[in-house]
Order: sequence, then C-alpha cells, then structure tokens
Amino acid sequence: MSYKIRTFGDPVLKTQAALVTDVDGKIIRLVDDMFDTLIDSGNGLALAAPQIGVQKQVVVWDLGDEPLAIINPEVVESDGEWVYDEGCLSIPGLYVEMLRPKTVLVRGIDLDGNVIEIEADELEARMFQHEIDHLQGVLMFDRMTHDQRKEALREYRRIEDEAAVQVARQPIRRRLRLS
Repeated sequence: MSYKIRTFGDPVLKTQAALVTDVDGKIIRLVDDMFDTLIDSGNGLALAAPQIGVQKQVVVWDLGDEPLAIINPEVVESDGEWVYDEGCLSIPGLYVEMLRPKTVLVRGIDLDGNVIEIEADELEARMFQHEIDHLQGVLMFDRMTHDQRKEALREYRRIEDEAAVQVARQPIRRRLRLS
C-alpha cells in the first residue's frame, strides 16, 4: 500500500520518531508500504517513516543495487566534507547545495533483528544523514543559516505557487454518458 508523502508544514515532520523495540510483522508491513511509496514517488532515493506519517525510526532506500531497510539507524562516525545538491520528497522541487560529512559509519538493525554497520560515502552517506535527520524531526531548512533558510523558503513558496498554477491550467475533462 502506498502512502501520501507528507510535505513541509506538516507537524509530523518536526517530531522525533520513536525507536523500534521489536521487528515484528507490523514493521515488515511498514517497510513494504514504504518501498511502495518510494517507488510511486518516481524520483526518491530513500524514505523515512515520518515522511508517511509514521513516527517510527525506519528508513528504506534504493540506490539502484537492491532496495534495503534499516531500523533505528544512527551515525556513529563521520569524516570529511562534501558539498552536493540535496533534495527531499517532503520539500518537492527544491534542491539546495548542502555541506555534510563525506563518509559515515551507520549502525542500526536489519529486518532480521541483527545489528548491522554500513560504511557509506558521498551520495549514500548523504542519504543516510538526510533520512536520519527526518527521524529526529530535522528538515533541510533546519541545517541552513538564517539567510539561507529565508532564501530557500522564498524559492520553495515560488515553486509551490507555480505548481498550483500548473494544476489550475489543466483542462477540465468530464466523461458524459449520453443516451
């Protein structure tokens, strides 16, 4: 089942998600639903449970190799710096150049309940940091200086306004059954 992705302004995105204490059938179904939602998004690399309104520390991702999930992820080590354009399914249309550590070591739990560690760099490292931010109630805007945030919010509002105009311009189509 695919969920609607929550977008900027939804209070669920600003709330810290709860740790998962038991990897049970409900969590497995949640992961399956998250993958459906990620695929249906059409352009996402990863998804955190709060982005679909579920306050659990669960992340799914698909960087092309195979879809994976991690529960209760945390960055335990990081190193270097890497500047790269970052986007977010919850802030659609906006991409912002962000500075983050280039490499990370992430620890969490797999779907079998085993503790795992993942060494990641560049795009994968950025993805983990971004999704873990979601689990903590942190959005890209929160990682910006005051002036950067003000400019990014202004651009995001402009994108939203343009999207609303595009929707309004769609032709109205109705199918009538004439006898």
